[in-house]
Amino acid sequence: MATVLIVDDEESIRTLVEYNFSRAGFEVETVGDGKTAYEFIRSGTPSFDLVVLDLMLPGMDGMEVCRRLRQEGVDTPIILLTARDEEVDLVLGLELGADDYVTKPFSPRELVARARAVLRRSESPESDTKLAPSASKVLKAGNIVLDVSRHEVRIGGQLMEFTPKEFDLLQYFMENPEHVLSRDQLLDRVWGYSSATDTRIVDVHVSHLREKIEQDSKNPSYIRTVRGIGYKFSEGAPAT
Repeated sequence: MATVLIVDDEESIRTLVEYNFSRAGFEVETVGDGKTAYEFIRSGTPSFDLVVLDLMLPGMDGMEVCRRLRQEGVDTPIILLTARDEEVDLVLGLELGADDYVTKPFSPRELVARARAVLRRSESPESDTKLAPSASKVLKAGNIVLDVSRHEVRIGGQLMEFTPKEFDLLQYFMENPEHVLSRDQLLDRVWGYSSATDTRIVDVHVSHLREKIEQDSKNPSYIRTVRGIGYKFSEGAPAT
């Protein structure tokens, strides 16, 4: 039975989320502020399989909790709860190592489904993201070289840092060059979601990929937007 920590300063939200996770078979603990959550998770007693973390918390906010935990090597999966007007915070939260996000107001059922998907990925990421067949491949496109077994990406010979999900997304793009890939398809194949109501997480990661692999992220050569559908990766991008 997985154990989840719910961190939110609104008691009504904690109660609602706790009820739905308990009904779904989870062990649930709740706290109302970031500092307590940080100390709780850091202590390792009890050990949590997942943290549902609100961004806007009194004292230490969710962003700082996430940043400190990842800096200290705590890799417990984290799902952010965020209001729709916190786009900048959302992007930063994903950069700091959060695994997913759900926007308020949210469906408790969707949150539980997202939690299960995140837990499946953390237990067996290769099978869930369906990337195992390429486990020994070195993929090349233009000046990009992606080594799956080493989990490394070089751009023009320079080793670059990518978050795990950025790496998975780039790998999937490079395995499917010149194919138009919808956001829903990317969510299914890279994130392991069979359905989702919010596809912004794809756009956020694509934006960060472009900043790292494109000469001009505003006029991309590799990852091109297909209006109304999704994205297409062009392996013939210039190698300069």
